[in-house]
Amino acid sequence: LVCFSSCTQFKTIPINNMKVIMWDMACADEWYVEKYSKDSTLKKNKENIRLYEQVFATHKISKEQFYSSYKYYQEHADLYKILIDSVQFYASRERNKPIKFAPTSPVAY
Repeated sequence: LVCFSSCTQFKTIPINNMKVIMWDMACADEWYVEKYSKDSTLKKNKENIRLYEQVFATHKISKEQFYSSYKYYQEHADLYKILIDSVQFYASRERNKPIKFAPTSPVAY
């Protein structure tokens, strides 16, 4: 029984990783809202869920790991405050980064 319960529990995602994941999820939300607010003919069914799944895959975590970690931070107010402050600071830094454009080939006229 002890082995089973320890094997099924997830290790909490560290704050430094969690802040990046939460920022990516916020960006996915923003993209979703922007895209679907402009065109009401697009099917909205579960697109935001697919975007979250892409974020989880990018960070090599499961939905369960994320939500388990998020719940852990919510239950520990001191750590939750640190997490939220970290996300806000990270977001501020990311928004102020210069945009890098990929080089393009010359256009032939």
